[in-house]
Amino acid sequence: MFKEHLVIAAELIKTAKAGDNNAVADAEKRWYANADEIAAFLGYINPYWSEEDWRAMLYEHLALTKSEVVNILNHNYATGIELYDEIERQALKIADIMTEGIVKQFPYKFTR
Repeated sequence: MFKEHLVIAAELIKTAKAGDNNAVADAEKRWYANADEIAAFLGYINPYWSEEDWRAMLYEHLALTKSEVVNILNHNYATGIELYDEIERQALKIADIMTEGIVKQFPYKFTR
């Protein structure tokens, strides 16, 4: 699922650069469907993670990433850099949530 996420993202950028709006819309639809699959998987494997929370975080990530790409393609580099910084902050927040869930699920392994 994560590999597919990256492949779709690359396809989305390629089709956006080519100006193929139909292909962009199709890739974006598949990108969000892939995020739904990832959210469902993560919500399933850890009782301390919520599918809905993962979906919201992933959707925010996709929206930020898309906006970053659009701004870079349109030569709005300052805005693209600001969005990159926001994506980094969001990724660190996601990492914290992931870590907290793992520690709660396997407390013995982390308290010895």
